[in-house]
Amino acid sequence: MPLNEGPRQTGERRLSVNPFYGPANPVGDMAEAPPTHRLPDQPMAPMTAHQLVRDELMLDGNARLNLATFVTTWMEPEAGVLMAECRDKNMIDKDEYPRTAELERRCVAMLADLWHAPDPAAAVGCSTTGSSEACMLAGMALKRRWARRNADRYPGARPNLVMGVNVQVCWEKFCNFWEVEARLVPMEGERFHLDPQAAAELCDENTIGVVGILGSTFDGSYEPVAELCAALDAVQERTGLDIPVHVDGASGAMVAPFLDEDLVWDFRLPRVASVNTSGHKYGLVYPGVGWALWRDAQALPEELVFRVNYLGGDMPTFALNFSRPGAQVVAQYYTFLRLGREGYRAVQQAARDVATGMAARIEALGDFRLLTRGDELPVFAFTTAPDVTSYDVFDVSRRLRESGWLVPAYTFPAHREDLSVLRVVCRNGFSADLAELLTQDLERLLPELRRQPRPFTWDKGAATGFHH
Repeated sequence: MPLNEGPRQTGERRLSVNPFYGPANPVGDMAEAPPTHRLPDQPMAPMTAHQLVRDELMLDGNARLNLATFVTTWMEPEAGVLMAECRDKNMIDKDEYPRTAELERRCVAMLADLWHAPDPAAAVGCSTTGSSEACMLAGMALKRRWARRNADRYPGARPNLVMGVNVQVCWEKFCNFWEVEARLVPMEGERFHLDPQAAAELCDENTIGVVGILGSTFDGSYEPVAELCAALDAVQERTGLDIPVHVDGASGAMVAPFLDEDLVWDFRLPRVASVNTSGHKYGLVYPGVGWALWRDAQALPEELVFRVNYLGGDMPTFALNFSRPGAQVVAQYYTFLRLGREGYRAVQQAARDVATGMAARIEALGDFRLLTRGDELPVFAFTTAPDVTSYDVFDVSRRLRESGWLVPAYTFPAHREDLSVLRVVCRNGFSADLAELLTQDLERLLPELRRQPRPFTWDKGAATGFHH
């Protein structure tokens, strides 16, 4: 969660209460306007509190029109009912809520089977609050395994983790929090993610693992996990170093198994030790739920698993947090049960069709150059064509926001900081009809943008609220 500062103004602002918000006496709840940055002195009627909060939230963007986020913004009403019924269940209390715990175990088994674990019954996994926590857990396991193998040198030697510069910020956090050197493979030219050979060249005896991203957040492309494993096989043949791979499948691990069945990226590769995904992205569940799975018990050091005597039950747990609601795990099981393989395939194919169709339409406008086409993740990135000088991607993002569309514009990292792009994430609920409306709005804006004397965005860092 982001850190929040206190109010920036010294003068205290108060909320204005409409007389009609009072449940019986129209002036009853107007006696004292509630403050915004300290607890009110007196309680108020639930309807009044509800309406005050709801009024303020109207100023948020429409989540369904947010094409910056990968997070699920629509579920069936039946799923919402189940979540409401389970939000008071503490997921950590497996002894008191054994059926919720059983649904979590079933989800882990289903994912182990989906990702071709050698023995799904022996695979080890857990639910998390999202992929960020799952990545932290996977990184901890990599570091602990490396430390055990190098007990004669650690803690004197500093461990490192190799990954592309395009990784999600959670990996930078992991390296910072757990004192691991981040070795980043830069972008080069039209390659916007990790290069297997370049990654292998950064590895040494202190490398705890290499991270492969199945679906980069920058452009939606898959990293070549099989080629990465082959490059590390060559390193082992040459040096004897056995370096494991973690696949960050936050999005792609719930897309590739259904749409790219011939793509080998998962536990079919012996070097892949662990995989994570976000149930609340293309797993099609409201936030926040993620999953972390290890190939087998040997891939997850036993000393990282705590066995807690909690409310009368002996419970193994591997997590960074403790209490959290069981609603999202229940919703994940519901979605697995509801869709099955064919249902997931249909939903993800529909999202990919929307992405590829919309990308083609935008390319046909003539003002833009596509970096990706939505044919891996249902995500595509594009920038202005070389001959477009009157506006930039930040102008486009700002003007689309006027119609309610949240389309992020951002600059790529080191070695390609010259490249600024727009990115569109197509999720379940973003239909072909909505894509058509967005394309029409973009086409309608182009004549005005073309008449600009120059791009109007001076501070590109502040031009969008989206940051990796």
